[in-house]
Amino acid sequence: MRTYPVLPNESQRLAALKAYDILDTPAEHEFDELTKLASEICQTPVALITLLDGSRQWFKSVVGTEVRETPKEHAFCAHTIARPKEIMIVEDLRTDQRFKSNPLVTGDPNVVFYAGVPLLSESGFPLGTLCVLDVKPKEMTPQQVLCLEVLAKQVMTQIELKKKISDLRKANESLIEVNSFVQNFASTAAHDIKNPLTNMMLSTDMMEKHLNSRGDEKGLKMVAITRNATQSLIGIVDEMLNYSKDPASLLLNIETIDFKELVNKISSLIKMPENVQIEITEADATLISSKVALEQIFINLISNAIRYSDKARCLISISVKETITHYLFRVKDNGIGIVDAHKEIIFQKHVTLEQSDRFNEKGNGLGLSTVKALVEKLKGNIKVESELGYGSSFIFTIKKRPFEN
Repeated sequence: MRTYPVLPNESQRLAALKAYDILDTPAEHEFDELTKLASEICQTPVALITLLDGSRQWFKSVVGTEVRETPKEHAFCAHTIARPKEIMIVEDLRTDQRFKSNPLVTGDPNVVFYAGVPLLSESGFPLGTLCVLDVKPKEMTPQQVLCLEVLAKQVMTQIELKKKISDLRKANESLIEVNSFVQNFASTAAHDIKNPLTNMMLSTDMMEKHLNSRGDEKGLKMVAITRNATQSLIGIVDEMLNYSKDPASLLLNIETIDFKELVNKISSLIKMPENVQIEITEADATLISSKVALEQIFINLISNAIRYSDKARCLISISVKETITHYLFRVKDNGIGIVDAHKEIIFQKHVTLEQSDRFNEKGNGLGLSTVKALVEKLKGNIKVESELGYGSSFIFTIKKRPFEN
């Protein structure tokens, strides 16, 4: 039996939620730090980032519980999103007519206190909440209410950023073929991302002042993590803006690159399932090449290794060796492998194989052709070694300082 209000625009709200492609994704530290901060500031044992689809309440991030979802009819947050512009605070759920018979109140985990702030999309649809819970009655201070509202805005900013960066990454898969489109898209997306990042920094400053006044060292450490993550994203956005202004010159820009830092940055940008393990050999290597080109090459190769993994644990090994004139890279995985007949054609433009990936999707035929084009631009070559059922190794070289005579 339904025990929660249904929004008049529920079908549109569900469509908006689906567009973010966030349901059932792995935990991410950007969100986990915000829930930890909410729990710390509000002094509650439990904090959650919740998203509500048609039948359940799913948790993107949790503090203080192992539960990852609940039926929608048990969700306090289903009531919160019915009034999307207001925070909902219930100091004692046992005395509230709406919740006193709720199984989460009458039984384990015996929730008594709840406060939740709706997470509003750019179009104004409530997707879920940032909420805090306790097993005893509680009153929140005005400062705690304010901080919870600020944190909810930061959660939504992160969700929007993830979507926009994902959209941009998908567009960049066709970097070579649709350069003018990517150039315009990168400029627009980067400007769109820069505004919420600025707001996030302002919110972080406000939170830092509040925690300083309380002498809350633990909270200040969490704020510092949020600040560092935001500054890292600003750096990515600045690269997008530079690319949008002059993509050719950015590709030709040769710089000193920390190999481990490069791979770690790419890993943070890719949607990484929990069963993926990346090992880096020669992690302390320093390269002199085009950072933009190498990022694009490794994004494609690592993404492919993840997409075409059929093992319980996806192992990806990345190594680099240096010769007098070139760098030799190897990206090895333990995935499904490639049949001999396909080893040459996979690098051709617009060639898509019949086999679907782990998400039951087929490629667009641009990823590996883009990799080959970039490797050749850097005056190198690429080949694949593979054994069906055991995995593949993509081996490529690039010349040191490729644009010097």
